[in-house]
Amino acid sequence: MPVVDVVNLEGKKVGQVELADAVFGAKVNQHLLHEASRWYLAGLRRGTHKVKEKSEVSGAGRKLWKQKGTGRARIGSIRSPLWRHGGTVHGPRPRDYSYALPKKILLGALRSALSAKLADQKLTIVDGWQLTSHKTSGLVDALDKLSFSKSALLVSHGENRNLELASRNIEGVKLTAPNGLQPYDVLKHDRVVLSKDAVARLVRSLDPEKKPIEAPHVETIAPAPAAKKEAAPKAAAKKPAAKKPAAKKGKG
Repeated sequence: MPVVDVVNLEGKKVGQVELADAVFGAKVNQHLLHEASRWYLAGLRRGTHKVKEKSEVSGAGRKLWKQKGTGRARIGSIRSPLWRHGGTVHGPRPRDYSYALPKKILLGALRSALSAKLADQKLTIVDGWQLTSHKTSGLVDALDKLSFSKSALLVSHGENRNLELASRNIEGVKLTAPNGLQPYDVLKHDRVVLSKDAVARLVRSLDPEKKPIEAPHVETIAPAPAAKKEAAPKAAAKKPAAKKPAAKKGKG
C-alpha cells in the first residue's frame, strides 16, 4: 500500500496514511479516462441550438408566379430553402446530448485518475479544512503553503461553509464532495487536495475488493399457537311431536 504524508494547512507534516492499492495504486486505463471525460462533457452541453425551417420563417404562402409560360424557374414559395431568407434544411434542433454510462466504467476511470495523480506526486492529503474565516485571502495563503501553482481540486467530506465561501472566488480552484468527484475534474486540475475524511470515503466507495456488509443474524421466533375456538352451543333436542288420537269410525 502506498504511504502518503498528511499535512496541515500550514504545510507541516502531522502524520501518515496508508492508501488502498485498488483505489490509488491501480493501473491507469487511458480508454476509461477518455470515455468518462467524453460522457461528462456531453452532459454539460445545453443543446439549445435552433434554426428556423421552411414553415417557421417569415413569408406568405402564395405562389409567386404561375407554373408555366413565364420562362422562369418553377417556384412554389418565397420561404424555399433555395432562396435568401428561406428556411434551413436539416438544421440543428434542441436536444439532450447526455447519455448513460455504465457505473463500472465511471468507477474504473476514477481509480485511474486518482492513481495517475498519486504517481505524478500531485496528490496532497490534509488533516482537515479548519478555516477560521470565510475570507478568500486565508485560503489563498493555505494553498500557497500546499504548493499551489496553476489549479487545484479541493475534496472535502461534510458541510464546511467557510471553505465554500472562500474557494468560490479563486480562479482555477474548485470544491467538490467525494460522492461528486469526476475523473474529468481530477485530470483537468494540476493538483488534487483531499481531506482525511474524503480519502476514507473514497476508499469505502471505490474499493472493488471490499466485503459486502452482512445483515446481523436474527433468531426466528416461533409464532404463538392459535387460540382454540370455543365450541358452539348445541341446539336443544327437539321433542317428538305428540300423536293426535285417531278419529273414531261411526257405526253404519
